[in-house]
Amino acid sequence: MDRPNAIADETVPALPRGVKFREDKARSRFVLLGPERIFEADAIATEILKRVDGKASFKAILTDLTQTFTADEATIRPDVEAFLTDLANKQMVSL
Repeated sequence: MDRPNAIADETVPALPRGVKFREDKARSRFVLLGPERIFEADAIATEILKRVDGKASFKAILTDLTQTFTADEATIRPDVEAFLTDLANKQMVSL
């Protein structure tokens, strides 16, 4: 893997202990809540995080996103990798 944010296909992203992905119904948005942190998820982040269940592999998440949004995997993969890697660096997702 020669991409800087490369995530192996078999990696299973998960929310670490103490991190929750919740809908904030009062504000009509989703948020990722961690110890002393909050991340307001935009529409794209929400779609990715909805699939981070600790069971689905990175490849399965990509496949679901490509099928749901009729997107090309090669096009979206770098963005999804960068997003999840950034959250992992902030200890909001485990890879």
